[in-house]
Amino acid sequence: MDVLGLLRIRVRRGINLAVRDTVSSDPYCVVSSGTQKVKTKVVRGNCNPVWNEELTIYVKDLDVPINLSVYDKDTFTVDDNMGNAQIDIKPLIECLKMGLQGLPDGTKVDRVQPNRNNCLADESCIIWNRGKMTQEMILRLRNVECGEVEIQIEWIELPGSKGLQI
Repeated sequence: MDVLGLLRIRVRRGINLAVRDTVSSDPYCVVSSGTQKVKTKVVRGNCNPVWNEELTIYVKDLDVPINLSVYDKDTFTVDDNMGNAQIDIKPLIECLKMGLQGLPDGTKVDRVQPNRNNCLADESCIIWNRGKMTQEMILRLRNVECGEVEIQIEWIELPGSKGLQI
């Protein structure tokens, strides 16, 4: 399997998610890419859930989209869709390819502005901290009346992988 590396997605919290039950929702997140699918736990009765969970997927192709979807857990019917967003890892990958090492902790390497080609709700910063490059982002959910999800992504190089020398 030609894996370029792993992507660690820290799903922090949902903000003002849509109501899908009588007065609230029971939301959980699903991150999918290709045939992979990983998900967070369900937070009962909360439209501003805090997950603080780490999900990890492998990346074989930088052009295969990474999707985040939010669902409302239902017991007797199909879970309700609460919106989705695409996670754009290319700005983070470009910063990693610069080969920056030894920067002071907290250095902002790049800023990504929201535009119609990404799902960012606000400016997203790529930061060097403790020898790692991470990107904080708040994703505006699509196909829903409201809602955002705060995440952080981090690239993990695998020993013996092709890596990012593409």
